[in-house]
Amino acid sequence: MLCLEDCLDFSDLDNDEIEAIAQHEHIPMICAAEMGCELLKTPVGIVQLHTMVLDDFNDALEHGQTERAGHWAVVYQHLQATHPISSSSA
Repeated sequence: MLCLEDCLDFSDLDNDEIEAIAQHEHIPMICAAEMGCELLKTPVGIVQLHTMVLDDFNDALEHGQTERAGHWAVVYQHLQATHPISSSSA
């Protein structure tokens, strides 16, 4: 039987990126890990993933949570480096 850590490790996303999906979609981390794996399969999915992290960043800013916004900014920088948006899907 797979545990949460197995699913997180199986994903090609780091835990913070999976957390962004979970927060954005209001779903458990294990579901977010599965969703993240699926999003990475297509250029459109990668754009959706970028949008989710940016939405989390903007939500934190709107609520005056500057430390949290800083966290999402770092997560987004990592996402850009590891899973950039291709020019054909932008």
